[in-house]
Amino acid sequence: MKLINQLAKEFNIKTSQVEETIKLIDEGNTIPFIARYRKEMTGGLSDEVLRDLHERLVYLRNLESRKEEVIRLIDEQGKLTEELKKEILTAEVLQKIEDLYRPFRPKRRTRATVAKEKGLEPLAEVILTQEISHGTIEDIAQPFINEALEVMSIEDAINGAKDIIAEIISDDAQYREKIREMNLRKAVIHSEAVDKEEKTVYEMYYGFSEGVNKIANHRILALNRGEKEKKLKAKLLSPEEEVMTYLIEEVIANKKGITVPVIKEAIEDAYKRLIAPSMEREIRNILTERAEEEAIKVFGKNTKPLLLIPPVKDMRVLAIDPSYRTGCKIAVLDETGKLLDYTTIYPNAPQNKVEEAKKVLKELIDKYKIDIIPIGNGTASRETEFLVAELIKEIDQKVYYTIVSEAGASVYSASKLATEEYPDIDVSIRGAISIGRRLQDPLAELVKIDPKSIGVGQYQHDLNQSKLGETLKNVVEDCVNSVGVDLNTATPSLLQYVAGISSTVAKNVVQYREENGKFSNRLQLKKVKRLGDKVFQQCAGFLRISHGDNPLDNTAVHPESYETTMKLIKKLGYSKEDIQAGKLRSIEEKISEGNTKLKDLAEELEVGLPTLKDIIQEIKKPGRDPREEMPKPIFRSDVLKMEDLKVDMVMTGTVRNVVDFGAFVDIGVKQDGLVHVSELSNKFVKNPMEIISVGDEVEVKIIGLDVERGKISLSIKQVQNL
Repeated sequence: MKLINQLAKEFNIKTSQVEETIKLIDEGNTIPFIARYRKEMTGGLSDEVLRDLHERLVYLRNLESRKEEVIRLIDEQGKLTEELKKEILTAEVLQKIEDLYRPFRPKRRTRATVAKEKGLEPLAEVILTQEISHGTIEDIAQPFINEALEVMSIEDAINGAKDIIAEIISDDAQYREKIREMNLRKAVIHSEAVDKEEKTVYEMYYGFSEGVNKIANHRILALNRGEKEKKLKAKLLSPEEEVMTYLIEEVIANKKGITVPVIKEAIEDAYKRLIAPSMEREIRNILTERAEEEAIKVFGKNTKPLLLIPPVKDMRVLAIDPSYRTGCKIAVLDETGKLLDYTTIYPNAPQNKVEEAKKVLKELIDKYKIDIIPIGNGTASRETEFLVAELIKEIDQKVYYTIVSEAGASVYSASKLATEEYPDIDVSIRGAISIGRRLQDPLAELVKIDPKSIGVGQYQHDLNQSKLGETLKNVVEDCVNSVGVDLNTATPSLLQYVAGISSTVAKNVVQYREENGKFSNRLQLKKVKRLGDKVFQQCAGFLRISHGDNPLDNTAVHPESYETTMKLIKKLGYSKEDIQAGKLRSIEEKISEGNTKLKDLAEELEVGLPTLKDIIQEIKKPGRDPREEMPKPIFRSDVLKMEDLKVDMVMTGTVRNVVDFGAFVDIGVKQDGLVHVSELSNKFVKNPMEIISVGDEVEVKIIGLDVERGKISLSIKQVQNL
């Protein structure tokens, strides 16, 4: 119950919501299924809240598990006291438990363990506890001289005792906690160049200093990368004087005692040799973990709108993967993404075969009745864009072009999956196919790519790859399940993100489809190898079948609610066929005409109110794609050069990336412009993601141009002020 109360307090929700959610998770239900089909039990918690709650639940359970383990390990040494046990049990963070365990953790042979072997532990205790108040320190140390144990002199005895005291101080949980807190509050991160003469991207960090409590997350990651690349040296400047004063005050009870000078020397040694180096590692780790966690969140939040960019349906596509020397790869795809033709043209340097390239493109456009030309945004993108814009002016057919992010296309091209999909197609052409399909169905194509290669975050190559992969998997899972998947066209790479379906089951679904033909109803899923009742329960509502036996199979209504749905339809005078015919769009008006309240209707149908509302929304518009409500890609027919831009111009652009310090916006020239966080809104913006997302269409004003360096400064707030 303590765990439930804690989570309820942290998430500001009812204990009943937490209790039911934990129960559902422990029963093996997936987050998308819980979020969509168990709203009555969770009180309507979103998939995002459910994931955060699940993550926190795992942390707290691991915390309890670690407490039990540490108690057992200390007890086995015969050193567990009731007071220590209570401290461990009441610890709220893992770091506190590790601090308490530190003195009992098995160590490699240290100076202190050597001193203990020499019988100097009693001397260390006498000095540290200041039990003797008369005589001299030499008098206290004299009895511990022992040639057999290699304690040859009073100095040897005192030095050994100091080593033991230093380790005791260093291992003290209370001292470490306080010193850590001092560092987090007052320490400074300082960086220098490894070679001051070398010009690097890290020049702003040459002679850079900033407080640990103020430094931005992206700067932490930049410093880490600079160190990794051996361009920077970074160190923690700790509030040493304050720490030493604190330790002296805490450790020394009698400031006039005869052992004070020795204790002070031991404190100084403890700090400089043991505490400071480990504390620097700890603080740097804390900062890195914080920065990585934030960067991974940025990555996840940027990825979601990218995946949910609306598909461009019913259009024939001529996709171009631009390049210079090796030529622009062309792939022609029909409305379903099927490859119709491919070739290579060489309009850019060094070949510069512009007219020849235009001739090839015109022939392909005419032959396949092309509607749109997606162009990858990588090398030679803008030069290729100029070519396409000129070409569009020269032909009678109405054709548009658009710029598509090609991040990860080359990674996909050389992947095992691409080889399986296109075994006879050259690697370079696969990239163009991927660019074309990204326009036609971004979600289905981007799920094939490694998370760090999509390129909508900060320092993704430097982050914890398993955490990053897990975050992307969760984001993709939420997107796939919110959109729904066509059971008769989906690839295994898309199906494996459907709630409950593993990669093996995904392949089995496709295999069943290939052997038995299209699915005509959801119940046929139960015939798929290794797709049992539990998997069916989790996945069925997210899989769509258009033109199947049952029109409800083309909605997000779960099979467990079919009976209720049919009762509702019958009560309102509709038939099953009316769903597919789109005759239920005015169902809400019909309900209100009968003066029936939804709450009463839910009771009559013996269904929860949230589920009833979801059913009504789904049967109104079967096959509904929520991506249709997202900002659509910008289609262009002309092109701008950097030289065409002027300060104070107002333009429409697409947000390509959102980071801690602002957003990058594509306004149709070679270089994306930056809207700094200070130019996003008239109000203070702590986190850009609170007000802007990847894929958003925004109006921006040009407030700064550096043509030579290819830098464009933009403002959104100044447009709002016009």
